[in-house]
Amino acid sequence: MRELLTASDALAGLSRIATEIQKGPGDEVLLVGIRRGGVPLAEHLARLLTANGRRALVGSLDITLYRDDAATALPSPRIGPTELPLLDVGGRRVVLVDDVLYTGRTVRAALDVLLDYGRPSAVELAVLVDRGGRELPIQPTYAVLTELVAERERVDVLEQGGSWRAVAEDIQK
Repeated sequence: MRELLTASDALAGLSRIATEIQKGPGDEVLLVGIRRGGVPLAEHLARLLTANGRRALVGSLDITLYRDDAATALPSPRIGPTELPLLDVGGRRVVLVDDVLYTGRTVRAALDVLLDYGRPSAVELAVLVDRGGRELPIQPTYAVLTELVAERERVDVLEQGGSWRAVAEDIQK
């Protein structure tokens, strides 16, 4: 196992992303964490934005039923709630938040869920780790770390007490 991102670098990177989000348009931003890993990151970004005077709403999406492999890869899926502070996201700036961006399929599913709640004015993507290996033309707007990781490696984001670190582990041992 090798460390990709230390806890201190992750927190510094999230602070940088919050500053970049703050520079964007509008008085309010809706941060939507993709379950599971994106939710605590969205909440952390919202705290940083609020501390800097930006109004930030937080929600979460469960993409289980929107996955393109749901029928084959999920014989007995665990479906969590989608919780948005607004029933209609139409006309709002939305930042989707996830821990790791890989193929882009999770983000595609999250966009499908989000569009069921209206048509945002803009959708941006913030991730802790962009590991490359895209199958769909989806790129993050904000990333703490961008590093190509071998296909044979799995990237895990470990959260402890409000800080995160990322590790890669060879799964073909």
